[in-house]
Amino acid sequence: MNAIEPGSVVPVHRHRTTSETVVCLRGRFVEEFFDDAGVLVESFEVAAGSSLCALNIPAGVWHTLRSLESGTVIIEVKDGRYEQMKEQDVRL
Repeated sequence: MNAIEPGSVVPVHRHRTTSETVVCLRGRFVEEFFDDAGVLVESFEVAAGSSLCALNIPAGVWHTLRSLESGTVIIEVKDGRYEQMKEQDVRL
């Protein structure tokens, strides 16, 4: 589980070999997807208790999230073992 506050920076990144499911347990956040050129292509508002309270991010998709509410808590689950991200998997 992760607690994230508005203004926290989560670098745009990707997971090459695993998808990731993000569930909002408390609060709300925006998940943003980018193409390989760094252009925003989709954005989803995810909120605890709403019809969109979880989101799956396919392997290889560039993404980040931004907290919209103080006290936001999420859980992230990947479908494979942990692999440390390489430099080419993070956009600074």
